Amino acid sequence: MYFDTPVLVIYIVVLVIVFLAMAIRILREYERGVVFTLGRFTGVKGPGLIILVPFIQQMVRVDLRTIVLDVPTQDVISHDNVSVHVNAVVYFRVIDPQKSIIQVEDFYTATSQLAQTTLRSVLGGHELDEMLAERERLNFDIQEILDKQTDAWGIKISNVEIKHIDLDESMVRAIAKQAEAERERRAKVINAKGEVEASENILEAAKKLSQNDLAIQLRYLQTMSDISNDKTNTLVFPFPADFRKFFKAD
Repeated sequence: MYFDTPVLVIYIVVLVIVFLAMAIRILREYERGVVFTLGRFTGVKGPGLIILVPFIQQMVRVDLRTIVLDVPTQDVISHDNVSVHVNAVVYFRVIDPQKSIIQVEDFYTATSQLAQTTLRSVLGGHELDEMLAERERLNFDIQEILDKQTDAWGIKISNVEIKHIDLDESMVRAIAKQAEAERERRAKVINAKGEVEASENILEAAKKLSQNDLAIQLRYLQTMSDISNDKTNTLVFPFPADFRKFFKAD
């Protein structure tokens, strides 16, 4: 078969362009390429310009940036048998591209499913009050469990945050009643403590007044002044404080 020289040159140029297009890969700074040669793992390359042998080598791109995983709302029954709806967010990234491709089929889906089951398992072992008051500790517990289990996949769990804990309306009303009862209890305790402190102060004042007749006289005059300022029909008969000695028991 006869080809003109210009046509042959064009074919060669096209083949070279196709070959280069299949052989050259450019990876960004946050990307790595897991390279397989005839199906066998041969290394991790990147970032920058990567040259592959077409049809012999294949490359799988792996993103090393932090991934934000929104865990869907989960139905959780607490340790004290309260049904709640909980959702969370998980931050993770790939630290070993080789493991993330070879050891697990889809690391994103696997991490998502594991986060859902771990969230239900950890929160189900705590009471409702602990879920509401100790979120930071629960976040750490969930993160630690996930980090250990995803380590074999080359995944690093950097943070876990519980976003919402939703309760049924009946449970919300019950908690409100409990909080109101607690506030009333504290108010009564504070009032009782105030009565005790007031009685102690009155007793101490009475002891000091009884030791000095002049102090009693001044207190008597102050009481008279307070009564006179009050707009009532009260009648007061002054009684000299010196007469007290006539009524003292021998």
